[in-house]
Amino acid sequence: MNDVIQTLQERVKLLQNAKKIEELAKGYSPDKKYVAHFDNEKLLLRVGDIQGYKKKKIEFRILQNMKNIRIKSPQPIDIGMIEEFNSCYNIYSFIDGVDAKDMIQTLTKEDQYKIGIEAGIQLSRMHSYEAPSTINTWYDRAMEKHYRYLSAYKSCGIKIKNDEKIIDFIEENKQHIKKRPNRFQHDDFHLENIIVKDKKFAGVIDFNNFDWGDPLHDFVKVALFQRERSVPFSIGQIDGYFNNNVPEDFWRLYSIYSGMVIFSSVVWSLRFAPEQLEEMIGRLYVILEDHKNFEILKPTWYESSSYLTHTSVSPITSK
Repeated sequence: MNDVIQTLQERVKLLQNAKKIEELAKGYSPDKKYVAHFDNEKLLLRVGDIQGYKKKKIEFRILQNMKNIRIKSPQPIDIGMIEEFNSCYNIYSFIDGVDAKDMIQTLTKEDQYKIGIEAGIQLSRMHSYEAPSTINTWYDRAMEKHYRYLSAYKSCGIKIKNDEKIIDFIEENKQHIKKRPNRFQHDDFHLENIIVKDKKFAGVIDFNNFDWGDPLHDFVKVALFQRERSVPFSIGQIDGYFNNNVPEDFWRLYSIYSGMVIFSSVVWSLRFAPEQLEEMIGRLYVILEDHKNFEILKPTWYESSSYLTHTSVSPITSK
């Protein structure tokens, strides 16, 4: 990889004046991430396999458009290929700060809630971005993926207690996702990809897993990761997204996707992070407890505006 970086510095004019380029070893992305340091700024450099170039070009265009809907995200600057290394690269602006996962619990519950509010507003704006007309219906894609993961789960040797209740709940409610819209999905919207600076929301990063489908599917990471780290943030994200007026049908969809993620998380962990399987299973049982084995839709931890009763959310004009 050092050869790739050296070649990039030689060929990409933007990188020629970098004082240093250091690896940023975070996350599960197969891309290599680097911070390029200059006299007065930093840039983010991502290097990946050339086979992903087509999707990276789409991501590049999406991030250009995100600026038009006031999303605090990395700004795309350059994209290209290095064919002799079978690699491609992207250069983005760098959002300064720390990821929320590292510091959210050092803040007051009120500050956690406020950051969640802004995260929810930002997510709502992202979800105004329509999917290309060529994308197949969300229901067909979501159910095909669910059944594929369910089949893999049933043969993997791991059994989640009361799994039949979860399977039945999804089957009984799957019709509710039939007419859901196809919109932009960040698909990795959680505390580790949210940047905080001076106790305030600074931006959201890592759009490389983006997808198209029901925008509310992006809330599945609340159930899986954020709720255990910060309930105030999680409540704020939901309240901010819906301008403090959460519709009841949201909870049914949230519950369906939370049920689906139980099976996909077991399979994903076994394949890609077996050393974290026990920790993941612990999270899955928390989801089951939150929903009383899906006998209730609204999770037990949610209480609207309970951390900041006088907060007013700025009106959201685009959904």
